[in-house]
Amino acid sequence: MSTSSETLAGNPGTFSFENTNRLSSTAEGLGRDGARYGRTGIIHTPHGDIRTPAFIPVATQAAMKAVLPEQMRDLGAQALLSNAFHLFERPGEEVLDEAGGLGKFMGWDGPTFTDSGGFQVLSLGAGFKKTLAMDVTGMKSDDVIAEGKERLAFVDEDGVTFKSPLNGNEHRFSAEISMGIQHKIGADIMFAFDELTTLMNTRGYQERSVERTFRWAKRCVAEHQRLTAERAGKPYQALYGVVQGANYEDLRRRAAGQIASLDFDGVGIGGAIEKRLLGQTCAWICDEMPESRPRHVLGIAAVDDIFAGVENGGDTFDCVSPARCGRNGAVFTRDGRWNIKRTQFRHDYTPIEADCSCYACQHYSRAYICHLLHAHEFNGFTLATIHNEHFFVRLLDEIRASIDGGYFDEYKRETLARFYANGSRG
Repeated sequence: MSTSSETLAGNPGTFSFENTNRLSSTAEGLGRDGARYGRTGIIHTPHGDIRTPAFIPVATQAAMKAVLPEQMRDLGAQALLSNAFHLFERPGEEVLDEAGGLGKFMGWDGPTFTDSGGFQVLSLGAGFKKTLAMDVTGMKSDDVIAEGKERLAFVDEDGVTFKSPLNGNEHRFSAEISMGIQHKIGADIMFAFDELTTLMNTRGYQERSVERTFRWAKRCVAEHQRLTAERAGKPYQALYGVVQGANYEDLRRRAAGQIASLDFDGVGIGGAIEKRLLGQTCAWICDEMPESRPRHVLGIAAVDDIFAGVENGGDTFDCVSPARCGRNGAVFTRDGRWNIKRTQFRHDYTPIEADCSCYACQHYSRAYICHLLHAHEFNGFTLATIHNEHFFVRLLDEIRASIDGGYFDEYKRETLARFYANGSRG
């Protein structure tokens, strides 16, 4: 595919997406007429370029837990994603605005993302932390709530009322409020406020939610344009619309068409998705979206899911899993995911992974990291997180090279066979 570059609608020239190479269609392709939407490209932002496909580590509260921004840059991260809801809670969006924006506040000179707070609508409401591959056999209820949780968020047509998990104070989020908060946080890429449902919600509720998210999306675009004009001296912030619709093909296609009709700079593929349908869901959405807009797959970091997402159109991916797993002792390697805290590693003086170039593997042994994690030393969290984040950054870098080099299918087959050879999770 020939190189093309297009400045997106509503963009004053500081944000654009350059599409370089795309996978060829095949008989097994999940898109329309066998299309495979996987591609390489470059997202141009005011704070630098992101070569895609790329993994975007999650610095939830303007910080990677136990890892400094310069260490994230050294391990190869191109951009970081923070959480608008948590930054609203503390230190507050006004602080970040006064500091010159998210990147400057946390000492990161590269591109940044913020999510809208839509996930917190689910986690505070239904109480679920993980929505991919949820087991919903025989369960359909619009009043579902996770065991042992109290409902802290309530959705209405205008927005969401919720209680703060920090202090119990009542707050209100709407399309306009989310846009105001994210503009002051100042990330290069932000997401429209959406409603994230669970797979347990009924078909009727999913339909109503898709339409509500569309109405909120239109309000987000209008407020984004107003704030962009009002804050003309600030770097341009791109706005992505989010496609919902759970596991329903017609709802995903309808939602994708709705988002495509609006003046967004990119698209977020969000919502609860059964693992078996991840690739297909991405393909449904890409069928209905223009090629000129970058696509971000929200909350994905299992190796097979990454391949499914890339092959079917995902350009960027984020997830807290690599850091969270690392702090608990689970490390990712080419030969699978395993727990470095196991007894067998107490006297193992080799690196986590022999051919890994990350700082942890170049300087420390399995035995030392095992000891640190058992002793609850923060250095253990740091080293395990550096390795895991590097693993996923490198994985996407290598996938990108395989698409450009014309050997994606072989790389996918060999990588998955090796990683899951022993039935490894992740």
